[in-house]
Amino acid sequence: MAPVRDNLWPEGVALLAALSPAMVALMDELPDTMFCAKDVTGRYAAVNPVFVARTNERSRRAVLGRRARDLFVPQLAERYEQQDAEVLQGRSLRGELERIRRLGGTSGWFLTSKLPVHDDAGRLVGIVSVSHDLRAGAADDATMGSMAALVAAVEADLGARWTTARLAEAAGATPAVLDRRVRRVYGLTPRQLVLRTRVDHATRLLAGTTRPIGDVAADSGFYDQPSFTRTFARLTGETPAQYRRRTRR
Repeated sequence: MAPVRDNLWPEGVALLAALSPAMVALMDELPDTMFCAKDVTGRYAAVNPVFVARTNERSRRAVLGRRARDLFVPQLAERYEQQDAEVLQGRSLRGELERIRRLGGTSGWFLTSKLPVHDDAGRLVGIVSVSHDLRAGAADDATMGSMAALVAAVEADLGARWTTARLAEAAGATPAVLDRRVRRVYGLTPRQLVLRTRVDHATRLLAGTTRPIGDVAADSGFYDQPSFTRTFARLTGETPAQYRRRTRR
């Protein structure tokens, strides 16, 4: 992909400069994944062909510089804008299940992730987003309903002792079916999904609040601050303090 740079608005130029050209070009090769990059005002600075195909436009040039409200029905645009606002405030969105219209007008389940983008000076310049199409077998309504119920239950009680039996009960499935569904949709074991949910919650608190790290650990379901710090560093490559400093510059 070669994003249009001529006559770009300043925010779009800053965002494109912070993105890896190789990574952006690689997004064109993904047949079942929507990709976009938005600047801090919500305007699209880069999109792949799959993303263009989900709009009513026929070319990438017709999409660049526009906002979600210009391309999607109001309900979808409002949801996207709400997600973007949360990401710009420091919350990374990972593995959110959504129903999105596929080519031909049918809707299907997608797994969406959005991350903030910072330039070399640490300034927030935009968002990158991918939505992967979960095809037949991984994306039937029973599986998606089960996973949505599971994630909601874990998020509502992060500090609980999430045994396999309790996770299966929350998902309305047997332990064996639970394991297959979580691996199929998220590529994780059920216990890994619990851990990732706790860490994601912690990243939101670290970036969006000034609460002490010990409080963040407790609120995110970790036994104590040392175990939280070790786990967070192992999974993210940064200690909680380092992550907070970087995201709040």
